[in-house]
Amino acid sequence: MSNVAARWAALGPIVFGIGLAGTLDEIVLHQILHWHHLYDRSTPGVALVSDGLLHIGSTAALLFGGREILRRRHEAGGLPGHRTVAGTMLGAGGFNFYDGTVQHKVFRLHQVRYGVDPLPYDAAFIGVAAVVFVIGLGLWFRPAGRAQPEGIRTKGMA
Repeated sequence: MSNVAARWAALGPIVFGIGLAGTLDEIVLHQILHWHHLYDRSTPGVALVSDGLLHIGSTAALLFGGREILRRRHEAGGLPGHRTVAGTMLGAGGFNFYDGTVQHKVFRLHQVRYGVDPLPYDAAFIGVAAVVFVIGLGLWFRPAGRAQPEGIRTKGMA
């Protein structure tokens, strides 16, 4: 697979990872724990609308990314399995790192949690995002010939 084709093939998993991170954030932090909304600097109605827009966007990213992963999996020379996992982790980690730094700290759209000292929550949120991203980088740049541990190998994985 050429470098250009590999870059385009990575788009599906990365977008899927962004959708996955957005969906998990919206379900867990917004709906279950009620810690924040996408936009908390207005009325409760605006906050709910912002969450709805996030949900639409994250669902669209999941569907588009998932479709691209499946489509490319069936093409000759499709993206190896470890790169699919790596791209998903890069997308999820990158999205949450952006969310934790730019949206939480720069734009102050919302905090991770209100009514408590935000530092431990920010550190955990941004730290986990960075770890997921770095693991994704490590998987992406793993030598292609490196063997999978027994029991993990699946069809299509290199």
